Amino acid sequence: LLQLEQTSKSIDSSAHMITTARVPADKQVRIAFSLNDSPDDASSENFPSAFPELDQQLQPLPPCHDSKESMEVYKQHCKIAEEYHEVKKEIALLEERKKELIARLEQVEKESMDAAQLAKEYAELTEENRTLKLAQTQCVEQLEKLRIQYQKRQGSS
Repeated sequence: LLQLEQTSKSIDSSAHMITTARVPADKQVRIAFSLNDSPDDASSENFPSAFPELDQQLQPLPPCHDSKESMEVYKQHCKIAEEYHEVKKEIALLEERKKELIARLEQVEKESMDAAQLAKEYAELTEENRTLKLAQTQCVEQLEKLRIQYQKRQGSS
């Protein structure tokens, strides 16, 4: 552990330290890597940047071919990156669907308000029509009474 700590202190500032979580609590394991290290041609062919759409800090780093654990971590990271990409695509599709549903809901609400307004208008016009028919009936009756009175006056004069 002392040698590991001395090694970690000697690594320059461009290196990053990763603490793994799958090791027993009494043993601390650190993996050092440098972003400035350029992989050899064989590793860059075997491990191209398969996730260009991911942010730089989320992209899997090429593994150390000599370390089985490094290869496993790389494979896991690739799998997680693929799952992350799929989840992001699904979220985008769901957000688009949400926008469509909100637009449909707004349209239905507008149509519902229009229908309610038309129903209210219809009820008002129906009531006005009933009132006008009643007034017309009363006017016709009054006119008939006036004719009868006029005819009586004509007959008695």
